[in-house]
Amino acid sequence: MTCHTAETGHSLPTHYLHPGNIFAAAYPHKVTTVLGSCIAVCLWDPHLRIGGINHYLLPLWNGEGLPTPRYGSVAIPLLVEKLKEHGSVQGKMVAKIFGGAAMWYGNENAYAVGERNASFARRCLEELRIPVIGADIGGDVGRKIVFDTESGLVLLRRNRPAQMDQVKKGL
Repeated sequence: MTCHTAETGHSLPTHYLHPGNIFAAAYPHKVTTVLGSCIAVCLWDPHLRIGGINHYLLPLWNGEGLPTPRYGSVAIPLLVEKLKEHGSVQGKMVAKIFGGAAMWYGNENAYAVGERNASFARRCLEELRIPVIGADIGGDVGRKIVFDTESGLVLLRRNRPAQMDQVKKGL
């Protein structure tokens, strides 16, 4: 599938990023993902005009099973390495963070998954010395994002809170 861009007149390949995955390519793409309490970190190298994105579900891998990008502690460093494989230098990368919503009404205080995910992303990127130049995190709404890996731009659509849907249905 391709996406036509008005600015250049070129069509960019598109990719849908599923939870627990990473995407990075040496050539431009439009990458779409949908987030609730999960986090997507978009890394971009403005000098090479390349980027990559992850979509993780939980902040820390507990050491059991395989260390997959379902966990921020695996997904963020792995994304950095993928961009380095395409010629990027870590010191030139910048980041944008999305997601981390409180999606479970009444239980979020007990688990705070979205908040923990967002907090981990900020700490990890700070440790890696990658500046966060944009973020849309927290709240009680899901998000759909489209990341243009060539320009570094991210289109964002916030979804209505699930609680509103329940009220309208009379639940």
